[in-house]
Amino acid sequence: MADQQKFEVLSEDEQQRILEKYDPESATRKASGPTGWIIFFGLLAFSIFQLYASITQSIPRQILLSIHLGFALSLIFLLFPASRKIKRKNKVPWYDIILSLISVGIGAYWPMMIETIVNRVGTLTPIDLTVGVLAILLTLEATRRAVGMPITVIAILFMLYAYFGQSMPSFLAHRGLNFESLVNTLFFTSQGILGTPLYVSATFIFLFLLFGAFLVKTGVGQYFNDLALSIAGRRVGGPAKVAIFSSALQGTISGSSVANVVTSGSFTIPMMKKLGYRKEFAGAVEAAASTGGQIMPPVMGAAAFLMVEFIGITYWEIAKAAAIPAILYFSGIWIMTHFEAKRVGLRGLAKEEMPDRKDVLSKIYLLIPILLIIILLMSGVSVMRAALWSIIGTIVVSAIRKSTRIGFKQMVEALVDGARTALSVAAATATAGIIVGVVTKTGLGLNLANGLVGLANEKLLLTLFFTMLTAIVLGMGSPTTANYVITSTIAAPAIILLGVPDLSAHLFVFYFGIVADITPPVALAAFAASGVSGGEPIRTGVNAAKLAIAAFIIPYMFVLSPELLMIDTTVPYMIWVIFTAFTGMIAIGAGIIGFWYRKMYWFERIIAIIAGLMLMYPEGMSDTIGLGLFIALIASQIITKNKGKYKAA
Repeated sequence: MADQQKFEVLSEDEQQRILEKYDPESATRKASGPTGWIIFFGLLAFSIFQLYASITQSIPRQILLSIHLGFALSLIFLLFPASRKIKRKNKVPWYDIILSLISVGIGAYWPMMIETIVNRVGTLTPIDLTVGVLAILLTLEATRRAVGMPITVIAILFMLYAYFGQSMPSFLAHRGLNFESLVNTLFFTSQGILGTPLYVSATFIFLFLLFGAFLVKTGVGQYFNDLALSIAGRRVGGPAKVAIFSSALQGTISGSSVANVVTSGSFTIPMMKKLGYRKEFAGAVEAAASTGGQIMPPVMGAAAFLMVEFIGITYWEIAKAAAIPAILYFSGIWIMTHFEAKRVGLRGLAKEEMPDRKDVLSKIYLLIPILLIIILLMSGVSVMRAALWSIIGTIVVSAIRKSTRIGFKQMVEALVDGARTALSVAAATATAGIIVGVVTKTGLGLNLANGLVGLANEKLLLTLFFTMLTAIVLGMGSPTTANYVITSTIAAPAIILLGVPDLSAHLFVFYFGIVADITPPVALAAFAASGVSGGEPIRTGVNAAKLAIAAFIIPYMFVLSPELLMIDTTVPYMIWVIFTAFTGMIAIGAGIIGFWYRKMYWFERIIAIIAGLMLMYPEGMSDTIGLGLFIALIASQIITKNKGKYKAA
């Protein structure tokens, strides 16, 4: 393709520096020597064990989860320093080696003692109690290092709530759990650390992270950029549209908004800046698009796999339901970048800046593994089997060309990279299990749901608004997986109490947990994008939130009109809902940017936004009025666009 140096693409070292600054999951040691080899083989063993467990499916659940936790904790203490400020952080200190060894013992305790533990039926010996306490403390510390402080603090607050239940206000009060009962619940039952969230990490999520690691080894990440350039590069504002298209594809191999921003943004952001986009706008486009990668089927964010267990439906049903909202989300960003490009007068890429189209199309086979996942899930194959076959498919497809072929060395590297990526997810889901255990044992979920509904006076829109705020605030400091676990247990039930389908309610909190990554004041994806673009972080976050306005509207739409999720609908009605929603996005996009066929006056922008909201609200009269305003506005724009006083600045 065209020489990428003309776009000043960030080097791998620069990308890693930005990742470490904004993404705790990337701030790992670079240990060498014997310790480095121990970590390497530990990660490799982790992946091999997980593959064996997935293929045979013969390991009892509690043993599987205990070993999964032991691997994750022991490797986290070797890889993640206690503080980023520690000097010589690449050297593993003695205390982390001890913590790692204790973690191995924690992971081995259930496999060695399972019959005894089961026979005691909740009665803990002093050794059990000691192991349980160590497991809880090590899980919290590992999560603090690998994921961040916010989710750790939230888990501690939940534990304090469980212990001091009798001292809580009336609607939150419960009998309280004594110390032994708390430890028993959190480590010796299936409701705590070794509960559903960690089970999803040890099965679905781990395999899909491995799938992503194998895809990366084929060079598919760069291919996504080339494919996006071929499709959108020559269009008005082409580089921004490349960023949107590329980031949507990158979401299939990256479960992190920040990682997606840095990897694809290191290429697309300099390209946007070169052609005239403001720093903050260029960063915002990438941040908004990269964040949306987690809601893009067929491989969505890790929390979507948790939804399979929480709701009790197939992953295919979730992916199918999320398809239309995801398309509307990316369409909204595409529309607004198009209007911004027209407003500023930006061109597309020159022919010599484009990759060779024939060469790009000759590598289209690299997308076969992603297509394979869709086919397998549609045919009813389990998520684990679909992931396993897709990994095999990736290896087979890569062999078509020497340049993409995955050899033995690359396979080993993929296994190691996949396990490394899974560490933070395992820690986050284990800590999320603490929260779920407390909520289940104390009945907090139902109490909070009733309280939320009462606060909203049983009004659905108000309940949705309060739930949205909860999800965004929690998401500002927690990874998507942990955020979803919390909101699905304490906020989603409030929506369900008002008659909303389970899938709509869970996708509602899932969406807003993800949107938190671009919502100021703590917008990690936007801040990472500003690190690449050189723009001002808060301004980048504000621009990203504006571009992703669809993400703030669409969840309300599919709660009010489940037809958008393909729930109990007819094809004609679904087509009508999609048409009005897409038309509404055009009007809202024009109103926010202030340009359509020409520059818009302030009152026209207000009318456009109102028309867009009315079109997006699924109701006959609202659609009729919105469509009338839309037609009037577009006619006015076309008729007056060439008049001098209306011309764009």
